[in-house]
Amino acid sequence: MPWNPETYNKFKDIRYRPFFDLADLIEPLEAMNAIDIGCGTGEQTSLLAERFKNSNFLGVDSSAEMLSKSSQYKTDRLHFCLATIEETAELDKRWDLLFSNAALQWSDNHHQLFPKLIAMLNPGGQIAIQMPVQKENVLNQILLDLVDQEPFRTALGGWKRISPLVSIDDYAQLFFKGGLTNINIMQKVYPIITEDHDTLYDFISGSALVPYLERLEGADQELFIETFKKKIASHFQKLPALYAFKRILLYGKKPL
Repeated sequence: MPWNPETYNKFKDIRYRPFFDLADLIEPLEAMNAIDIGCGTGEQTSLLAERFKNSNFLGVDSSAEMLSKSSQYKTDRLHFCLATIEETAELDKRWDLLFSNAALQWSDNHHQLFPKLIAMLNPGGQIAIQMPVQKENVLNQILLDLVDQEPFRTALGGWKRISPLVSIDDYAQLFFKGGLTNINIMQKVYPIITEDHDTLYDFISGSALVPYLERLEGADQELFIETFKKKIASHFQKLPALYAFKRILLYGKKPL
């Protein structure tokens, strides 16, 4: 089951709040060469290009389905390419801005990945990253509990996606050891208030649920979805409900 841009963008307003908070951390510089890792449809990258008008941007994503929507945003200063996070981290190129909004949680071993990303910065370059704190988010906790139960554990072959995020202290140390200054790291709650349970299911179905649904077929997939929805309703018994969705925002700058 490939990524679905329509499902993902159904919650565009909710997903854009941390994007703008992250973009606000960036110090505007003249003529930056910038990369957006995990650019999705490219719409957010285009907003960055509009904000930093003298800069050139490259948007990179591993989903051909998401990137198929990016052609409408392409300009002389904004281009896109298909590549994984790991492939991008190995590029022999330096950047004045490395930006990634809600993407690096899909890449493992942050203790190895983040030093590589920091090393991609030019002197004076900036890094700005946002990721959901899945281990602390209730819907993700319900999901991980479900995949450990039968018959889903067997249907999935025991596979499950454990969030690779490390602690705030660890990220601070990674930024410090990478020689970054102006370090700004925070965790913030982005509340989702809903009148029904389907909204909560739809929200996670466009992101964290994707790799599970692509591993299940037919009756197994239908039962998985039905059971997951029941568990969501059981947890959020009173409506309207507030889902406290937690995200971590990280910023640092490489000295000149």
